[in-house]
Amino acid sequence: MKKFDVLNRIAECGVVAVVRANTEEEAINIAKACTDGGVKAIEVTFTVPGADNVIKALKKAIPADKLIVGAGSVLDPETARVAILAGAEFIVAPSFSEGVAKLCNRYQVPYIPGTQTIKEIVTAMEAGCDVIKVFPGDMLGPVFIKDVKGPLPYANLMPSGGVNLENAGEWIKNGAVCISSGSHLTAPAKKGDLAETAKRAKQYVEAVAQARAEMAKK
Repeated sequence: MKKFDVLNRIAECGVVAVVRANTEEEAINIAKACTDGGVKAIEVTFTVPGADNVIKALKKAIPADKLIVGAGSVLDPETARVAILAGAEFIVAPSFSEGVAKLCNRYQVPYIPGTQTIKEIVTAMEAGCDVIKVFPGDMLGPVFIKDVKGPLPYANLMPSGGVNLENAGEWIKNGAVCISSGSHLTAPAKKGDLAETAKRAKQYVEAVAQARAEMAKK
């Protein structure tokens, strides 16, 4: 899939589910629950044992038109390359790496690095990052997005960390292009309640859609 198609699909849905687990089976079950609820982008973190195998399995198990599979917690070019070879369609990280940016640009795979400051955001943009993660979101808060969009109205920002159903719409209304949620979304599935995670996934998608609809009316 071409880079702009991946980015457009992530932005259209507006929600990226972060999947962390202790086993491949657990990660696959969590991811399927998220997609059952309408989330179309899954980030499999490389803290998951056999993360590359999980990515391969998800791409086989779920049709490409229903799911985009990415890799998270990618700290170096070597891990990024492993993820891309496994089929990862986008790469996410808690911080910016010039080496990862170069590798992703080489293979035209979206790279979404974590940032906390205007300087880091600009550095990532100059390195070719089309969407930039704001992390940790619970420390910075939704207003940070609004403040950044003042001098950088063209920055496409995705908050991660501290994003939940109570503030999902607020992040979008402050200018986030999409949101990323992990533990709040996937916690029930990790305890075996896949239906509750599917329900929450649907609620996240609906919250983003509602916030966008309200913004369109203004």
